[in-house]
Amino acid sequence: MRDMDREYNIINWLFYVVFVGLGIALSTKADFGLSMIAAPPYILHLWLRDSFSWFTQGTSEYVWEAFLLLVMCLIVRRFRPAYLLSFVTAVISGFVIDGWLWVFGGNAPYADMFTRIAAFAGGTVITALGVACCFRTTLPLQVYELVVKEVADRFQLPIPKTKQGFDIVMFVISVALALLLTGGFNGVGIGTVVITVVNSTIIMLWGKLVDKVEGAEANNHSKPE
Repeated sequence: MRDMDREYNIINWLFYVVFVGLGIALSTKADFGLSMIAAPPYILHLWLRDSFSWFTQGTSEYVWEAFLLLVMCLIVRRFRPAYLLSFVTAVISGFVIDGWLWVFGGNAPYADMFTRIAAFAGGTVITALGVACCFRTTLPLQVYELVVKEVADRFQLPIPKTKQGFDIVMFVISVALALLLTGGFNGVGIGTVVITVVNSTIIMLWGKLVDKVEGAEANNHSKPE
């Protein structure tokens, strides 16, 4: 791997972990409903936090991802030791989420409506950028993106379509968990619906921009002085 390729590989992974964590934290503060990806662990956190004070939103994130990893292995009918590295990434991401929430003063929603709308818009766009970066690194992904890539590979499906299908399934799971565990729509809402509809498109647009920027930088570095 060339030095430039290795550099982008690491940068994309770092952007992925930091931006996705930031996006989830902002969406939590907005309280219009988290993305269909982030909602299930958030709902589990709401359900268990009174009984287990250590069960933070970030902790719930990697516990949920461990469950998804097991389900994915059953679907694709294989297990690779490298999958465990995705769980390590999930743990790191969980700490990043808790870190951002600490910066923002906890996961209690903002009171001002304008601030909530801004947080939701920013969280949606930033999360999509992080996911776009994740598909451009060979370093271990979180389990969510690993599921998309492995299922697409196993059944020879295009990643955008697989991602869209995965989002819809996660949306259904989010609603079911909210009703079952909280007796309402805690963690899901109009924001969840909006993200489910637009998420794949925003990720695709960010991906094109990331490719363009990295391609331009690579060309500049390849030019003789």
